[in-house]
Amino acid sequence: MKKYFNIAGPCNPDKHYMISSSSRCGGITDLIEQEQYFVIHAARQSGKTTLLKELTNRINRQGRYYALYCSLESVQGIIEPEKGIPAIIYAVRTAAEYHPYLPVKQFAEDQNLNEFNVALRKSLTEFCLKSDKPLLIFFDEADCLSNGTLITFLRQIRDGYINRDMIPFVHSVGLIGMRNIRDYKGKIREERETLGSASPFNIVTKAMTLQNFTEDEIAMLYAQHTEATGQIFSPEVIGTVYHQTQGQPWLVNAVASEIVTEILGSDYSKSVVPEHVAQAIETIIRRRDTHIDSLMERLKEERVRKIVEPVLTGEEKGFDFTDDDYQYVLDLGLIKNIRGVLMPSNPIYADVIVRKLSSESRMRMDSAGFPPEAPAYLENGILSMKRLLTDFQQFWRENSAIWEERFFYKEAAPHLILTAFLQRIINSGGRIDRELATGRKRLDLCIHYQNRRYPIEIKSVRARKPTMKERSSLRVIWIRSAAMRAGWSYSTEGKSSHGKAGCSGKQTEQTTGLFILSDVRNFGSRSGMTDNFPAIRNPEMNFRAIMGRPYGTWRCQSELYYYRNFFMIL
Repeated sequence: MKKYFNIAGPCNPDKHYMISSSSRCGGITDLIEQEQYFVIHAARQSGKTTLLKELTNRINRQGRYYALYCSLESVQGIIEPEKGIPAIIYAVRTAAEYHPYLPVKQFAEDQNLNEFNVALRKSLTEFCLKSDKPLLIFFDEADCLSNGTLITFLRQIRDGYINRDMIPFVHSVGLIGMRNIRDYKGKIREERETLGSASPFNIVTKAMTLQNFTEDEIAMLYAQHTEATGQIFSPEVIGTVYHQTQGQPWLVNAVASEIVTEILGSDYSKSVVPEHVAQAIETIIRRRDTHIDSLMERLKEERVRKIVEPVLTGEEKGFDFTDDDYQYVLDLGLIKNIRGVLMPSNPIYADVIVRKLSSESRMRMDSAGFPPEAPAYLENGILSMKRLLTDFQQFWRENSAIWEERFFYKEAAPHLILTAFLQRIINSGGRIDRELATGRKRLDLCIHYQNRRYPIEIKSVRARKPTMKERSSLRVIWIRSAAMRAGWSYSTEGKSSHGKAGCSGKQTEQTTGLFILSDVRNFGSRSGMTDNFPAIRNPEMNFRAIMGRPYGTWRCQSELYYYRNFFMIL
């Protein structure tokens, strides 16, 4: 049987291309030797079950211990311990019955399951008494347990752990799931009444996580396909995959699988090029596989919104990195922390997060048939950003008050409505890159359409008027960023110069102070800045008052500022 890239379930080395999971989660052997109980947590489909099965098989072959893999997925939703504990015992019984190495297959055969508060501990003790080697158990999907079942399970494991010097018990236990054990508490109602004074959560010595693939590991994985078929993934392709996925295992496999089997039709004589990567990613996003869908469902949770919304708006918000909500979202794999800055874990997730949160807006736009798709905005083969954003002005005037109220992420509503507007326009053959992160104080977008790039910045303007220093620094930072990526640069002389980042000078569009105002009076009265706008009907004076510079001194692609019902494009 030919091997293939696996995107469903644990990997099998006889069937799938794979990288050993053991190298991605070191230190487990030492914990087992020290008889420790531990947690392995990682995002969905990052290789946890593959690691456990690989580890279980290796330990059993070595012969020092009996290692038992037991999934608790079947217990999910059973919150009453009188039902949940017997269900856990049945799961352990099934795992033992089909274990190829255990000399004793019977587990809890004569146990009184009505004594649910001690039944699991007693069953494990009796099983260990009959075993001629120390027993290890890896409980997969442990975070499926909740409420009374979770507490009773942990209490019995803790009881056996504390007394194992006198009463035989499991040598080492691993609890595996998406979340760290500290987050299990969030699944318990009426916590004070349920836990009492003795917490069952203090049995774990160490919590570990699985690392994503490195770029070298992606190259090693894809090289297995090359060796088997002769089809080559170039370094450029591998670099693109790494950038877009940041090594997330399921995404790495899904992109390769989509390219090899769907785009190229398993024709191994065809070369893989970077354009195939972009095509595969777009298909994966639109297909909404379970991996993507399950993560996006979490966006509906309030504790997730609290962390993700500042990432969308670029808000400079201080997080307590020991906060349970922050750790929860981090453990889900939605975001990462790079030197104190929160951002989506990879560009694919960034794209999916924005699309998911703006999906209702896009559907309403589709129903209305507005805005039109990109060809309607082409002038000499170039997107007219001025026309495009002028249409957005009209759209915003007519719809913003109603649409904003529908958003769960209200602070990010302007950003999401604009991205939905742009996404519909370029759906006919383009894409949007997004730079999301806390502390940026803006959302950066770059539209890719017909081999050209069009950067846009969205900036939320708060109640006070920005200082001149802030205006200048924001403008210079953004233009430098745009110049690096798209060839635009800033000139104080009112002239534009062009970088060498892949865009010709003809792409530069000068927009001299186009304002989008839905309610000028409202803007002035709400902000208390009426005095700063001495001539509301004089756009040139307004432009000078707001930006501190007259017309003609800014030559760049469009920059969009938002203040409640106020939009300004520069």
